[in-house]
Amino acid sequence: MGGSSGVGSFLKVILNNFDILAGPVVSLVYPLYASIRAIESKSPVDDQQWLTYWILYSMITLFELTFAKLIEWLPFWSYAKLITTCWLVIPYFNGAAYVYEHYVRPYIVQRKAVNIWYVPRKKDVFSKPDDILTAAEKYIQEHGTQAFEEMIHKAEGERRPQTSNYVFYDDNYRY
Repeated sequence: MGGSSGVGSFLKVILNNFDILAGPVVSLVYPLYASIRAIESKSPVDDQQWLTYWILYSMITLFELTFAKLIEWLPFWSYAKLITTCWLVIPYFNGAAYVYEHYVRPYIVQRKAVNIWYVPRKKDVFSKPDDILTAAEKYIQEHGTQAFEEMIHKAEGERRPQTSNYVFYDDNYRY
C-alpha cells in the first residue's frame, strides 16, 4: 500500500514539473539528434531546417537572458516556451521555417545580391574611375563577347543549388 502512494507522489512531481523536464528534451535533445542526422544525410533541406531552428533557439535564449528579470514574473513563460519550441521543432508544423521566412529573414537578409566578379585596378590617381560597366566593356574587348556570356552563365549556375531543384526559402512561395 505504501508503494502506490510513492508512485502517485512520483507521478505528481513529474506532472507538476513537466515543463522543466520536457523543455530540454524538446528544445535540445531531439534537435541535436535531428541535426546530426541532417549532417549525415545528403539533402540540404534538412540542414536548412535545423540551422533555422538553431538560429531561432539562439534568439529565444538571447531574449531570455536579456529580459530574465521580467520573464521571472510571468508564470506561464515556461509553458509558452515549451509550446512554441514544439511548434518550431515538429516537422509537421514547419514552424521554424515559417518564423524565419516571415519575421527574421526580411529584416536580416538583404534582398538584392551583389556579385562582383571582376574588379579592375586603377593605374593612377588621375585616370577615370572604373565601374562595373567599364570593367565589363574591358573584359569583352580583351576576351570577346562569347567568353563574357560564358562567364555570366557560369556565375548564374554557381548561384543555383546543384543538388536539387527544391528551394527551401522561395521568395515567390507564400507559406
